[in-house]
Amino acid sequence: MTTIQLGQTLPDLEIKLIVDGQIESRQSATLFAQRKTVLFAVPGAFTPTCSNKHLPGYVKHFADFRQRGVDVVCAAVNDAYVMQAWARDQQVPPGMIMLADGNGSFTRALGLELDGAAYGMGLRSRRFALYAEDGVVRQLHVEAPGEFRVSSAEAMLAALDG
Repeated sequence: MTTIQLGQTLPDLEIKLIVDGQIESRQSATLFAQRKTVLFAVPGAFTPTCSNKHLPGYVKHFADFRQRGVDVVCAAVNDAYVMQAWARDQQVPPGMIMLADGNGSFTRALGLELDGAAYGMGLRSRRFALYAEDGVVRQLHVEAPGEFRVSSAEAMLAALDG
C-alpha cells in the first residue's frame, strides 16, 4: 500500500470515536465530510512522547485551531477504551475527537503504518499530521523515525497560516 497523497480523499471505513467522553461508531467519510480537519496520529496512547508532547500540544492549542475553523482529530492504533481513558487523563477538551483505530485498518488504508514489533508494540501508526478539507488531503506532514517536529500542534498552526 502506498501512502496517501495530496489531493486524495481519506479512506472510508467504519471507525470508533471518543466524542465528549462517549464511544461512537461512524464512517470516516462522514467524520471528515464538510469540514476542515487536522488529523494527527501517534504511535500509541500513554507512550512518552505522545503523552508528554504530542497530544498536550493539541490540547493547549485546541482553541487556536477552532478559531481558524479547523476541527482536531487524534488517532492511534489503540482500542476505544484506551483512547477514552487517555482522553480523560490528558484532559482533552470537549470537541476534540479521539479516533480509536484498534485494528489499524484506518492507518493501513492511509499507508502510514509502522511495524513496532521490535519494541513489543505490533502494528502502530507513524507519527504524522494532515490537513483535510471535506475529506481531501491538502497538507501531509510525516515524521522521520524517532522525530517529533513536523506533526506538532505548533508546526501545523504555522503550516495552516501559510
